[in-house]
Amino acid sequence: MSVSLLLLVVAGIGVMGYLAGSWRAGALAGGKASSLHSRPGYYGAFVAVWSVLPAVLVLLVWIVASPIYIGSTVRNGFPEEVKAEPQATQNLDYNMIGAISRGLSLLSAQERTALFADGSAARTVLAAKGVPLAADPAPYMLTSADTLNRMTVASGLLRSALVVLVALAGAFFSYRMIAPKFRARNRVEGVMLGGLLAASSIAILTTIGIVASMLTEAIHFFNRVPAWEFFFGTVWDPRFAAAGAAASAGQFGLVPLLAGTLYIGFVAMLVAVPVGLFAAVYMSEYASRTLRSVAKPLLEVLAGIPTIVYGFFAMVTVGPFLRDISAQMNGLATGNFASFIQAQSVLTAGFVMGIMLIPYVSSLSDDIITAVPRALRDGSLGLGATRSETIKRVILPAALPGIVGALLMTASRAIGETMIVVLAAGVAARMQLNPFEPMTTVTVKIVNQLTGDLEFTSPQTLVAFALGITLFVITLCLNIYALYIVRKYREQYE
Repeated sequence: MSVSLLLLVVAGIGVMGYLAGSWRAGALAGGKASSLHSRPGYYGAFVAVWSVLPAVLVLLVWIVASPIYIGSTVRNGFPEEVKAEPQATQNLDYNMIGAISRGLSLLSAQERTALFADGSAARTVLAAKGVPLAADPAPYMLTSADTLNRMTVASGLLRSALVVLVALAGAFFSYRMIAPKFRARNRVEGVMLGGLLAASSIAILTTIGIVASMLTEAIHFFNRVPAWEFFFGTVWDPRFAAAGAAASAGQFGLVPLLAGTLYIGFVAMLVAVPVGLFAAVYMSEYASRTLRSVAKPLLEVLAGIPTIVYGFFAMVTVGPFLRDISAQMNGLATGNFASFIQAQSVLTAGFVMGIMLIPYVSSLSDDIITAVPRALRDGSLGLGATRSETIKRVILPAALPGIVGALLMTASRAIGETMIVVLAAGVAARMQLNPFEPMTTVTVKIVNQLTGDLEFTSPQTLVAFALGITLFVITLCLNIYALYIVRKYREQYE
Protein backbone atom coordinates (compact mmCIF):
# COMPACT_ATOMS: atom_id res chain seq x y z
CA MET A 1 0.00 0.00 0.00
CA SER A 2 1.44 3.38 -1.00
CA VAL A 3 1.93 6.15 1.52
CA SER A 4 -0.80 8.32 0.00
CA LEU A 5 -3.32 5.46 0.07
CA LEU A 6 -2.28 4.63 3.62
CA LEU A 7 -2.86 8.23 4.70
CA LEU A 8 -6.27 8.11 3.05
CA VAL A 9 -7.15 4.96 5.01
CA VAL A 10 -6.00 6.57 8.27
CA ALA A 11 -8.05 9.67 7.48
CA GLY A 12 -11.08 7.46 6.85
CA ILE A 13 -10.59 5.78 10.23
CA GLY A 14 -10.35 9.24 11.79
CA VAL A 15 -13.64 10.34 10.20
CA MET A 16 -15.36 7.18 11.38
CA GLY A 17 -13.91 7.75 14.84
CA TYR A 18 -15.25 11.29 14.89
CA LEU A 19 -18.75 10.15 13.98
CA ALA A 20 -18.66 7.27 16.47
CA GLY A 21 -17.35 9.47 19.30
CA SER A 22 -19.96 12.16 18.69
CA TRP A 23 -22.72 9.56 18.57
CA ARG A 24 -21.54 7.90 21.80
CA ALA A 25 -21.37 11.24 23.60
CA GLY A 26 -24.91 12.07 22.48
CA ALA A 27 -26.15 8.65 23.55
CA LEU A 28 -24.56 9.01 27.00
CA ALA A 29 -26.12 12.46 27.41
CA GLY A 30 -29.58 11.03 26.82
CA GLY A 31 -30.81 14.26 25.28
CA LYS A 32 -29.41 16.42 28.12
CA ALA A 33 -26.34 18.20 26.77
CA SER A 34 -25.74 19.80 30.18
CA SER A 35 -24.75 16.41 31.59
CA LEU A 36 -21.65 16.37 29.36
CA HIS A 37 -18.45 18.16 30.25
CA SER A 38 -17.84 19.06 26.60
CA ARG A 39 -19.90 19.32 23.46
CA PRO A 40 -20.37 16.07 21.53
CA GLY A 41 -18.12 17.37 18.73
CA TYR A 42 -15.18 17.50 21.15
CA TYR A 43 -15.65 13.82 22.02
CA GLY A 44 -15.68 12.98 18.33
CA ALA A 45 -12.60 15.14 17.75
CA PHE A 46 -10.84 13.37 20.64
CA VAL A 47 -11.41 9.98 19.02
CA ALA A 48 -10.37 11.31 15.60
CA VAL A 49 -7.17 12.82 16.97
CA TRP A 50 -6.10 9.64 18.69
CA SER A 51 -6.99 7.63 15.61
CA VAL A 52 -4.89 9.74 13.26
CA LEU A 53 -2.05 11.29 15.26
CA PRO A 54 -0.30 8.12 16.60
CA ALA A 55 -0.67 6.40 13.22
CA VAL A 56 0.85 9.35 11.36
CA LEU A 57 3.74 9.54 13.83
CA VAL A 58 4.42 5.81 13.37
CA LEU A 59 4.30 6.30 9.60
CA LEU A 60 6.78 9.19 9.72
CA VAL A 61 9.19 7.25 11.92
CA TRP A 62 8.92 4.24 9.63
CA ILE A 63 9.55 6.33 6.50
CA VAL A 64 12.75 7.70 8.07
CA ALA A 65 14.04 4.57 9.80
CA SER A 66 13.17 1.87 7.26
CA PRO A 67 15.45 3.06 4.41
CA ILE A 68 18.30 3.48 6.87
CA TYR A 69 17.92 -0.06 8.23
CA ILE A 70 17.44 -1.62 4.79
CA GLY A 71 20.40 0.27 3.32
CA SER A 72 22.63 -0.76 6.21
CA THR A 73 21.59 -4.40 5.84
CA VAL A 74 22.24 -4.42 2.10
CA ARG A 75 25.62 -2.72 2.48
CA ASN A 76 26.66 -5.23 5.14
CA GLY A 77 26.07 -7.95 2.55
CA PHE A 78 28.63 -6.48 0.13
CA PRO A 79 31.77 -8.54 -0.53
CA GLU A 80 34.80 -7.58 1.54
CA GLU A 81 36.64 -6.16 -1.47
CA VAL A 82 33.71 -3.84 -2.14
CA LYS A 83 33.57 -2.75 1.50
CA ALA A 84 37.25 -1.79 1.23
CA GLU A 85 36.51 0.68 -1.57
CA PRO A 86 36.02 4.42 -0.84
CA GLN A 87 32.64 5.49 0.46
CA ALA A 88 31.88 7.43 -2.72
CA THR A 89 32.37 4.28 -4.82
CA GLN A 90 30.14 2.29 -2.49
CA ASN A 91 27.44 4.96 -2.82
CA LEU A 92 27.58 4.69 -6.61
CA ASP A 93 27.30 0.91 -6.38
CA TYR A 94 24.33 1.22 -4.02
CA ASN A 95 22.61 3.61 -6.41
CA MET A 96 22.99 1.06 -9.22
CA ILE A 97 21.65 -1.65 -6.92
CA GLY A 98 18.64 0.56 -6.21
CA ALA A 99 18.02 0.96 -9.95
CA ILE A 100 18.29 -2.82 -10.45
CA SER A 101 15.87 -3.36 -7.57
CA ARG A 102 13.31 -1.07 -9.17
CA GLY A 103 13.74 -2.99 -12.41
CA LEU A 104 13.25 -6.33 -10.67
CA SER A 105 9.87 -5.19 -9.39
CA LEU A 106 8.77 -4.82 -13.03
CA LEU A 107 9.74 -8.38 -14.03
CA SER A 108 7.61 -11.47 -13.86
CA ALA A 109 8.68 -14.50 -11.85
CA GLN A 110 9.96 -16.29 -14.95
CA GLU A 111 11.91 -13.25 -16.10
CA ARG A 112 13.49 -12.88 -12.66
CA THR A 113 14.54 -16.54 -12.67
CA ALA A 114 16.04 -16.21 -16.15
CA LEU A 115 17.81 -13.00 -15.13
CA PHE A 116 19.51 -14.60 -12.14
CA ALA A 117 20.45 -17.61 -14.24
CA ASP A 118 22.15 -15.40 -16.84
CA GLY A 119 23.32 -12.17 -15.18
CA SER A 120 25.13 -11.00 -18.31
CA ALA A 121 21.78 -10.10 -19.88
CA ALA A 122 20.66 -7.98 -16.91
CA ARG A 123 21.54 -4.66 -18.52
CA THR A 124 19.62 -5.45 -21.70
CA VAL A 125 16.58 -6.87 -19.90
CA LEU A 126 16.31 -3.93 -17.50
CA ALA A 127 16.82 -1.39 -20.29
CA ALA A 128 13.83 -2.94 -22.07
CA LYS A 129 11.78 -2.26 -18.93
CA GLY A 130 12.78 1.41 -18.92
CA VAL A 131 15.56 1.07 -16.33
CA PRO A 132 18.83 1.90 -18.11
CA LEU A 133 22.11 1.09 -16.36
CA ALA A 134 25.42 2.86 -16.87
CA ALA A 135 27.38 -0.43 -16.90
CA ASP A 136 26.93 -4.19 -16.63
CA PRO A 137 26.12 -5.06 -13.00
CA ALA A 138 28.46 -7.27 -11.00
CA PRO A 139 27.04 -10.60 -9.76
CA TYR A 140 26.85 -9.39 -6.16
CA MET A 141 24.73 -6.42 -7.32
CA LEU A 142 21.97 -8.73 -8.56
CA THR A 143 21.92 -10.55 -5.22
CA SER A 144 21.94 -7.30 -3.26
CA ALA A 145 19.22 -5.87 -5.50
CA ASP A 146 17.05 -8.93 -4.87
CA THR A 147 17.61 -8.53 -1.13
CA LEU A 148 16.76 -4.84 -1.36
CA ASN A 149 13.63 -5.56 -3.35
CA ARG A 150 12.40 -8.23 -0.93
CA MET A 151 13.10 -6.10 2.14
CA THR A 152 11.40 -3.08 0.58
CA VAL A 153 8.26 -5.10 -0.22
CA ALA A 154 8.22 -6.64 3.28
CA SER A 155 8.76 -3.21 4.82
CA GLY A 156 5.81 -1.78 2.87
CA LEU A 157 3.49 -4.57 3.97
CA LEU A 158 4.57 -4.40 7.60
CA ARG A 159 4.30 -0.61 7.56
CA SER A 160 0.75 -0.70 6.23
CA ALA A 161 -0.35 -3.32 8.74
CA LEU A 162 1.26 -1.53 11.69
CA VAL A 163 -0.10 1.91 10.79
CA VAL A 164 -3.65 0.63 10.29
CA LEU A 165 -3.41 -1.37 13.53
CA VAL A 166 -2.22 1.68 15.47
CA ALA A 167 -5.03 3.79 13.99
CA LEU A 168 -7.66 1.19 14.93
CA ALA A 169 -6.17 0.73 18.42
CA GLY A 170 -6.18 4.48 18.98
CA ALA A 171 -9.78 4.73 17.84
CA PHE A 172 -10.83 1.81 20.06
CA PHE A 173 -9.17 2.97 23.28
CA SER A 174 -10.16 6.62 22.85
CA TYR A 175 -13.75 5.52 22.13
CA ARG A 176 -13.75 3.50 25.38
CA MET A 177 -12.57 6.55 27.35
CA ILE A 178 -15.64 8.60 26.48
CA ALA A 179 -17.77 9.35 29.55
CA PRO A 180 -20.06 12.23 30.55
CA LYS A 181 -17.46 13.76 32.86
CA PHE A 182 -14.51 13.12 30.56
CA ARG A 183 -12.71 16.41 29.74
CA ALA A 184 -12.62 15.95 25.97
CA ARG A 185 -12.39 19.66 25.23
CA ASN A 186 -9.29 20.05 27.41
CA ARG A 187 -7.61 17.07 25.74
CA VAL A 188 -8.38 18.26 22.20
CA GLU A 189 -7.29 21.83 22.92
CA GLY A 190 -4.08 20.51 24.47
CA VAL A 191 -3.31 18.64 21.26
CA MET A 192 -4.11 21.72 19.17
CA LEU A 193 -1.88 23.84 21.40
CA GLY A 194 0.94 21.38 20.84
CA GLY A 195 0.36 21.56 17.09
CA LEU A 196 0.47 25.37 17.16
CA LEU A 197 3.67 25.25 19.20
CA ALA A 198 5.25 22.83 16.72
CA ALA A 199 4.21 25.04 13.80
CA SER A 200 5.67 28.14 15.45
CA SER A 201 8.91 26.27 16.13
CA ILE A 202 9.45 25.34 12.48
CA ALA A 203 10.76 28.80 11.54
CA ILE A 204 13.10 28.86 14.53
CA LEU A 205 14.41 25.35 13.93
CA THR A 206 14.83 26.06 10.21
CA THR A 207 16.85 29.18 10.97
CA ILE A 208 19.01 27.27 13.43
CA GLY A 209 19.58 24.54 10.86
CA ILE A 210 20.56 27.03 8.15
CA VAL A 211 22.97 28.85 10.42
CA ALA A 212 24.48 25.61 11.72
CA SER A 213 25.05 24.23 8.21
CA MET A 214 26.64 27.44 6.94
CA LEU A 215 28.68 27.94 10.10
CA THR A 216 30.09 24.40 9.98
CA GLU A 217 31.36 24.81 6.41
CA ALA A 218 32.54 28.37 7.12
CA ILE A 219 34.69 27.06 9.98
CA HIS A 220 36.29 24.59 7.56
CA PHE A 221 37.07 27.54 5.27
CA PHE A 222 38.62 29.61 8.05
CA ASN A 223 40.78 26.64 9.00
CA ARG A 224 42.39 27.00 5.56
CA VAL A 225 42.23 30.78 5.08
CA PRO A 226 42.87 33.19 7.97
CA ALA A 227 39.79 35.18 8.96
CA TRP A 228 41.62 38.53 8.83
CA GLU A 229 42.62 37.89 5.21
CA PHE A 230 38.99 37.21 4.34
CA PHE A 231 37.37 40.11 6.19
CA PHE A 232 40.02 42.74 5.41
CA GLY A 233 41.37 41.55 2.06
CA THR A 234 40.96 43.94 -0.86
CA VAL A 235 41.51 41.45 -3.71
CA TRP A 236 39.04 38.80 -4.83
CA ASP A 237 40.79 36.14 -6.92
CA PRO A 238 39.67 32.60 -5.94
CA ARG A 239 41.69 30.95 -8.78
CA PHE A 240 39.72 27.83 -9.57
CA ALA A 241 41.90 24.93 -10.63
CA ALA A 242 41.22 22.69 -13.60
CA ALA A 243 39.69 19.27 -12.96
CA GLY A 244 42.27 16.99 -11.39
CA ALA A 245 44.81 19.76 -10.84
CA ALA A 246 45.88 21.14 -7.51
CA ALA A 247 44.11 24.39 -6.64
CA SER A 248 46.25 27.45 -5.99
CA ALA A 249 45.81 29.42 -2.81
CA GLY A 250 43.97 32.35 -4.34
CA GLN A 251 42.89 35.55 -2.60
CA PHE A 252 39.52 35.80 -0.88
CA GLY A 253 39.14 39.45 0.04
CA LEU A 254 35.61 40.34 1.17
CA VAL A 255 36.00 44.12 0.91
CA PRO A 256 35.37 44.46 -2.88
CA LEU A 257 32.26 42.30 -2.68
CA LEU A 258 30.95 44.09 0.41
CA ALA A 259 31.63 47.48 -1.20
CA GLY A 260 29.69 46.47 -4.33
CA THR A 261 26.81 45.12 -2.24
CA LEU A 262 26.47 48.31 -0.21
CA TYR A 263 27.02 50.59 -3.21
CA ILE A 264 24.35 48.97 -5.40
CA GLY A 265 21.99 48.75 -2.44
CA PHE A 266 22.55 52.45 -1.69
CA VAL A 267 21.72 53.44 -5.29
CA ALA A 268 18.62 51.24 -5.18
CA MET A 269 17.43 52.90 -1.98
CA LEU A 270 18.02 56.35 -3.52
CA VAL A 271 15.52 55.37 -6.21
CA ALA A 272 13.02 53.41 -4.11
CA VAL A 273 12.73 55.57 -0.98
CA PRO A 274 11.60 58.92 -2.47
CA VAL A 275 9.25 57.35 -5.02
CA GLY A 276 7.83 54.86 -2.54
CA LEU A 277 7.32 57.43 0.24
CA PHE A 278 5.71 59.98 -2.06
CA ALA A 279 3.41 57.29 -3.46
CA ALA A 280 2.48 56.21 0.09
CA VAL A 281 1.75 59.79 1.19
CA TYR A 282 -0.39 60.43 -1.87
CA MET A 283 -2.40 57.23 -1.59
CA SER A 284 -3.00 57.59 2.15
CA GLU A 285 -3.68 61.35 2.33
CA TYR A 286 -4.71 62.67 -1.07
CA ALA A 287 -6.06 59.89 -3.27
CA SER A 288 -9.78 59.22 -3.37
CA ARG A 289 -11.13 55.87 -2.28
CA THR A 290 -11.74 54.83 -5.89
CA LEU A 291 -8.29 55.86 -7.10
CA ARG A 292 -6.61 54.17 -4.10
CA SER A 293 -8.47 50.91 -4.74
CA VAL A 294 -7.05 50.88 -8.27
CA ALA A 295 -3.60 52.47 -7.87
CA LYS A 296 -2.37 50.48 -4.87
CA PRO A 297 -2.95 47.00 -6.38
CA LEU A 298 -1.37 48.15 -9.64
CA LEU A 299 1.67 49.42 -7.76
CA GLU A 300 1.98 46.20 -5.79
CA VAL A 301 1.99 44.19 -9.02
CA LEU A 302 5.67 45.16 -9.22
CA ALA A 303 6.34 43.02 -6.13
CA GLY A 304 5.02 39.94 -7.93
CA ILE A 305 7.32 40.22 -10.94
CA PRO A 306 10.19 37.67 -10.77
CA THR A 307 13.59 39.24 -10.25
CA ILE A 308 14.94 37.50 -13.35
CA VAL A 309 12.46 39.55 -15.40
CA TYR A 310 13.84 42.72 -13.82
CA GLY A 311 17.29 41.47 -14.78
CA PHE A 312 16.23 41.02 -18.40
CA PHE A 313 14.68 44.48 -18.36
CA ALA A 314 17.92 45.96 -17.06
CA MET A 315 20.09 44.07 -19.54
CA VAL A 316 17.96 44.63 -22.64
CA THR A 317 16.41 48.05 -22.03
CA VAL A 318 17.82 50.14 -19.19
CA GLY A 319 21.53 49.36 -19.67
CA PRO A 320 21.61 50.04 -23.43
CA PHE A 321 19.44 53.15 -22.95
CA LEU A 322 21.84 54.65 -20.38
CA ARG A 323 24.82 53.73 -22.54
CA ASP A 324 23.34 55.34 -25.66
CA ILE A 325 22.11 58.48 -23.91
CA SER A 326 25.52 58.99 -22.29
CA ALA A 327 27.20 58.62 -25.68
CA GLN A 328 24.96 61.30 -27.17
CA MET A 329 25.53 63.64 -24.22
CA ASN A 330 29.28 63.13 -24.46
CA GLY A 331 29.15 63.73 -28.22
CA LEU A 332 27.23 67.00 -27.85
CA ALA A 333 29.65 68.23 -25.20
CA THR A 334 33.02 67.10 -26.59
CA GLY A 335 32.38 65.78 -30.08
CA ASN A 336 33.47 62.30 -28.95
CA PHE A 337 30.51 59.94 -28.96
CA ALA A 338 32.17 57.43 -26.62
CA SER A 339 29.85 56.27 -23.87
CA PHE A 340 30.86 57.02 -20.29
CA ILE A 341 28.11 54.80 -18.84
CA GLN A 342 28.55 51.09 -19.42
CA ALA A 343 25.53 48.90 -20.08
CA GLN A 344 26.48 46.84 -17.02
CA SER A 345 27.05 49.27 -14.19
CA VAL A 346 26.19 50.13 -10.62
CA LEU A 347 23.71 52.73 -11.87
CA THR A 348 21.85 50.23 -14.06
CA ALA A 349 21.55 47.60 -11.35
CA GLY A 350 20.68 50.13 -8.65
CA PHE A 351 18.03 51.85 -10.76
CA VAL A 352 16.24 48.62 -11.71
CA MET A 353 16.54 47.22 -8.19
CA GLY A 354 15.07 50.47 -6.88
CA ILE A 355 12.07 50.01 -9.18
CA MET A 356 11.64 46.52 -7.78
CA LEU A 357 11.74 47.85 -4.19
CA ILE A 358 9.19 50.64 -4.73
CA PRO A 359 6.15 48.50 -3.79
CA TYR A 360 7.88 47.34 -0.59
CA VAL A 361 8.53 50.91 0.56
CA SER A 362 5.15 52.17 -0.66
CA SER A 363 3.00 49.40 0.80
CA LEU A 364 4.72 49.29 4.19
CA SER A 365 4.81 53.07 4.53
CA ASP A 366 1.18 53.39 3.42
CA ASP A 367 0.05 50.93 6.10
CA ILE A 368 2.08 52.78 8.73
CA ILE A 369 0.80 56.23 7.74
CA THR A 370 -2.78 54.98 7.59
CA ALA A 371 -2.42 53.61 11.13
CA VAL A 372 -1.82 57.09 12.56
CA PRO A 373 -5.01 57.99 14.50
CA ARG A 374 -7.53 60.19 12.76
CA ALA A 375 -7.73 62.41 15.85
CA LEU A 376 -4.23 63.76 15.18
CA ARG A 377 -5.20 64.81 11.67
CA ASP A 378 -8.43 66.43 12.82
CA GLY A 379 -6.69 68.22 15.68
CA SER A 380 -4.02 69.68 13.40
CA LEU A 381 -6.53 70.78 10.80
CA GLY A 382 -8.75 72.22 13.52
CA LEU A 383 -5.89 74.41 14.71
CA GLY A 384 -5.62 75.94 11.25
CA ALA A 385 -2.82 73.90 9.71
CA THR A 386 -3.01 73.06 6.03
CA ARG A 387 -3.06 69.50 4.80
CA SER A 388 0.61 69.65 3.73
CA GLU A 389 1.63 71.11 7.10
CA THR A 390 -0.32 68.36 8.86
CA ILE A 391 1.50 65.72 6.85
CA LYS A 392 4.96 67.23 7.42
CA ARG A 393 4.62 68.17 11.09
CA VAL A 394 2.14 65.68 12.53
CA ILE A 395 1.61 62.54 10.47
CA LEU A 396 5.16 61.84 9.25
CA PRO A 397 6.77 62.44 12.70
CA ALA A 398 4.20 60.10 14.25
CA ALA A 399 4.81 57.44 11.59
CA LEU A 400 8.58 57.97 11.35
CA PRO A 401 9.67 55.05 13.58
CA GLY A 402 7.63 52.60 11.56
CA ILE A 403 8.80 54.10 8.26
CA VAL A 404 12.45 53.85 9.34
CA GLY A 405 11.93 50.22 10.28
CA ALA A 406 10.29 49.52 6.92
CA LEU A 407 13.19 51.18 5.09
CA LEU A 408 15.75 49.10 6.97
CA MET A 409 13.88 45.91 6.14
CA THR A 410 13.74 47.01 2.51
CA ALA A 411 17.49 47.60 2.60
CA SER A 412 18.03 44.03 3.79
CA ARG A 413 15.94 42.89 0.82
CA ALA A 414 18.16 44.90 -1.52
CA ILE A 415 21.34 43.43 -0.05
CA GLY A 416 20.17 39.90 -0.76
CA GLU A 417 19.27 40.45 -4.42
CA THR A 418 21.18 38.34 -6.97
CA MET A 419 19.66 38.03 -10.44
CA ILE A 420 19.39 41.74 -11.17
CA VAL A 421 23.03 42.25 -10.21
CA VAL A 422 24.23 39.34 -12.34
CA LEU A 423 22.57 40.70 -15.49
CA ALA A 424 22.83 44.44 -14.81
CA ALA A 425 26.10 44.96 -12.90
CA GLY A 426 28.30 42.08 -14.03
CA VAL A 427 30.55 39.80 -12.00
CA ALA A 428 33.68 41.96 -11.73
CA ALA A 429 34.87 42.26 -8.12
CA ARG A 430 36.20 45.81 -8.09
CA MET A 431 36.68 48.67 -5.64
CA GLN A 432 35.78 52.02 -7.21
CA LEU A 433 33.39 54.93 -6.68
CA ASN A 434 32.28 55.50 -10.27
CA PRO A 435 28.59 54.45 -10.51
CA PHE A 436 28.95 54.12 -14.28
CA GLU A 437 31.33 51.15 -13.98
CA PRO A 438 30.43 47.51 -13.19
CA MET A 439 30.75 45.99 -9.73
CA THR A 440 29.40 42.86 -8.12
CA THR A 441 27.92 41.72 -4.82
CA VAL A 442 28.31 38.99 -2.25
CA THR A 443 25.29 37.03 -3.48
CA VAL A 444 26.60 36.88 -7.05
CA LYS A 445 29.90 35.39 -5.91
CA ILE A 446 28.10 32.84 -3.77
CA VAL A 447 26.36 31.62 -6.92
CA ASN A 448 29.62 31.65 -8.89
CA GLN A 449 31.51 29.66 -6.28
CA LEU A 450 28.82 26.97 -6.10
CA THR A 451 28.26 26.64 -9.84
CA GLY A 452 29.73 23.65 -11.63
CA ASP A 453 30.93 20.17 -10.74
CA LEU A 454 32.89 20.99 -7.60
CA GLU A 455 33.83 19.22 -4.39
CA PHE A 456 33.13 20.89 -1.07
CA THR A 457 36.69 20.43 0.11
CA SER A 458 38.59 23.36 -1.39
CA PRO A 459 38.68 26.98 -0.20
CA GLN A 460 37.35 28.04 -3.60
CA THR A 461 34.06 26.32 -2.79
CA LEU A 462 33.96 26.67 1.00
CA VAL A 463 34.30 30.44 0.70
CA ALA A 464 30.66 30.53 -0.45
CA PHE A 465 29.58 29.50 3.04
CA ALA A 466 31.76 32.19 4.62
CA LEU A 467 30.14 34.73 2.31
CA GLY A 468 26.71 33.35 3.16
CA ILE A 469 27.17 33.55 6.91
CA THR A 470 28.54 37.09 6.54
CA LEU A 471 25.53 38.18 4.50
CA PHE A 472 23.23 36.49 7.00
CA VAL A 473 24.77 38.43 9.88
CA ILE A 474 24.48 41.74 7.98
CA THR A 475 20.80 41.27 7.15
CA LEU A 476 20.08 39.97 10.65
CA CYS A 477 21.65 43.07 12.17
CA LEU A 478 19.58 45.29 9.88
CA ASN A 479 16.37 43.54 10.85
CA ILE A 480 17.20 43.63 14.56
CA TYR A 481 18.04 47.32 14.35
CA ALA A 482 14.77 47.98 12.51
CA LEU A 483 12.81 46.24 15.25
CA TYR A 484 14.77 48.20 17.86
CA ILE A 485 13.94 51.50 16.16
CA VAL A 486 10.26 50.63 15.91
CA ARG A 487 9.98 49.52 19.54
CA LYS A 488 12.04 52.34 21.01
CA TYR A 489 10.38 55.25 19.25
CA ARG A 490 6.89 53.93 18.66
CA GLU A 491 4.24 56.34 19.89
CA GLN A 492 1.41 54.80 21.90
CA TYR A 493 -2.00 56.27 21.12
CA GLU A 494 -5.29 55.73 22.84
